[in-house]
Amino acid sequence: MSQQLELRIAHLYAHYLNIYGDRGNIIALLKRCAWRGIKTIVKDPGPGEDFSPDFFDVYFIGGGQDKQQQVVAADLLRKQAFMNESVSAGAVILSICGGYQLLGHYYRPAEGDELKGISLIDAHTVAGNRRMIGNVVIQRQDGSTLTGFENHSGRTFLGPGTAALGKVITGNGNNGDDGFEGAAQPVGKGFVYGTYLHGSLLPKNPALADEIISKALTRRYGDVGLAKLDDTLELKAHAYAAMLKA
Repeated sequence: MSQQLELRIAHLYAHYLNIYGDRGNIIALLKRCAWRGIKTIVKDPGPGEDFSPDFFDVYFIGGGQDKQQQVVAADLLRKQAFMNESVSAGAVILSICGGYQLLGHYYRPAEGDELKGISLIDAHTVAGNRRMIGNVVIQRQDGSTLTGFENHSGRTFLGPGTAALGKVITGNGNNGDDGFEGAAQPVGKGFVYGTYLHGSLLPKNPALADEIISKALTRRYGDVGLAKLDDTLELKAHAYAAMLKA
């Protein structure tokens, strides 16, 4: 009998950071696992809730307004050592917008105190004077594309130690100037993805969803070949989104 695979997912700060359909990313991971017979466990640790760094395989952190970021920033900073240990041992993080900003060194809002990040990636974010809103298409190093919707005024700048998720074809991306969007960076044995792509990201970008699942399962099961799924509808949604104007 084949081994029963299990994927453990943490939806961090789900009550505070969950705008523009970000929870759809969790649903996409659950469905794509279920269709393959992979068992899933989802928990939603909030502020003040601790967990073992070796329990979760995937961490998802969504987006929110500055007010919500202020609530969770101090707690995430308290978990810095746990998060570093967990990712270095093989866990995967997918972070969107506000969650993405807090994985860098700091986020400096237009008003209020600077929010210190957990420095999992070499990046920092400062508030800009214009809001970047619209559809986005980016191209990854392998030539594939990702589509999504951005709505942010924060301008994120990657340091030399962090690679971008992709190159902007349509939209603004990290800061509207350098032509790059998001971050995709190995950290120890694990991996960190950060992006401004809402919408939700994963349902219409199934290859990225499977990439995250595969990397996360490697932590405890080694290389796992995922069964191929019929992504006809997902790819149609992707193609339609890629045609939309910014």
